[in-house]
Parts: sequence; C-alpha cells; structure tokens
Amino acid sequence: MGAAEPVISVRDLYKIYRVGETKVRALNGVSFTIDRGNFCSIVGASGSGKSTLLNMLAGLERPTKGEIVIAGEHMETKTENQLVAFRREHIGFIFQSFNLLGTMNAVENVALPLTFQGMDKKKRNAKAEEMLELVGLTKYKKHRPNQMSGGQQQRVGVARALVVEPEIIFADEPTGNLDSNTSVEVMNLMKKVVREKNQTLVMVTHDNYLAGFADIILRIKDGKIIEIEDKRGTGVSDEIISVPGKDREKHE
Repeated sequence: MGAAEPVISVRDLYKIYRVGETKVRALNGVSFTIDRGNFCSIVGASGSGKSTLLNMLAGLERPTKGEIVIAGEHMETKTENQLVAFRREHIGFIFQSFNLLGTMNAVENVALPLTFQGMDKKKRNAKAEEMLELVGLTKYKKHRPNQMSGGQQQRVGVARALVVEPEIIFADEPTGNLDSNTSVEVMNLMKKVVREKNQTLVMVTHDNYLAGFADIILRIKDGKIIEIEDKRGTGVSDEIISVPGKDREKHE
C-alpha cells in the first residue's frame, strides 16, 4: 500500500453560541488531519468543546465556520437528509449508555443497522454473528441485554458499530458506565478491532488514562486544541498536522 490516506480533515473550525448578549466559542479555530487506521482520543474537561467537536465530525451539529471532510466528503455543505444517509452508510457509533434494545438478543441488536440498509435477514444475521465472534461474544449471541454484564453489553455496542463496515467509528465516553477493570477490557478490545480491521476510531473522554490507549491524543481546552500527541512524543498546538497512520509507518 502507498501513502497513508487521510480519513478526517478539519480546517479552521468554529462553533459560536449566543447566550444573551454574550458569544460563547465552543470551538475556537480547530484544525487537524487524521489518517485511516488510527485510534484517536479527544480528551478534555467538561465544557472544553470535546463533545461539540465529536458532534461536528459526525454531522450532528453544524459549524459556525470552517470545513470538515470525512472520507473525502464535506460534512458542512450537506443537507440534513444527506447527513442522515451518510451516517447510515459510513459511520458507526458507540454510546456511553450502550443503547441496546431490551426486547432483542445480541445478534438482533448488532444486525439492526443493516435492517435500515435493506439487507435481508439471513445475510444480516450472519454478519452480526461474525462481528460478535470478533468481540468475543459468540456464546452470548442469543442473550438479551438484561442477561449480560455492562462490559458484555458494550462489546455488543462495539460489534453493532462495526457491522456496517463504517469509514469511521465515533465513541462518546464509551466506558462511562463501566467499572475501571471492565473499562480497560473494552479499551483493549477497541484497540484490537482498530488494528485487525484497519478502522478509524475517534473517542471522546475526560479520562487521561483511558485517552492513553489511543494512537493519537488530541487535548482540547476552551475550544482549542492545545496539544496533539502521536505516541512518538510529538506535541503540536493549533496547527494542521497529518498524524502518520500504520500504512505510512510500514513504508518509511
């Protein structure tokens, strides 16, 4: 394979809210590039702008100014219907609260996004079982959420995010409802999946320890990225930076 391929490119991103007469800059000029095949964490305290940034990347909120290119497509110019279609085809989500349907077993929960794509039942269930095997839950495929631990439920959540073979997976505080040991298990699982599937995963967290599982750490404060660390110890503040992906490392 040749040079690494950018899957996220953000340039000069602003989100400004009006609160009475005051302007609140939730994002205040953010720029970065991330290559395919990386696990990236966005870490910051409550109110730092990290969740706003994740919502912008996923097309759930519109920027006041700036551009967001995900998998070669400009998110900021899409209509609401185009954004819904793009998310359905290209993006997987892992939620803090798992968001599993209690009336469905693990296979049915994982297969659900494929139902919206119109895939027939036999094919989508086979694909769901394959993803459950990847996350180590083959024995639990017929279990419903209330028959599983929190960690097992979040593994189902990871499998569901993967089943659409997304360009990118977004995870918002994915271990927020788990104890510390289970959190580490889920983080290691997500890291393994990124490696095996050459996926791109972007996770928002307030926890520096959990952020450290990622290849790339974007530290955000007061709506600005104050540091980008790529595990080679490179710190960059407020510049456009292409963080090397695995493919580039192989060919250097």
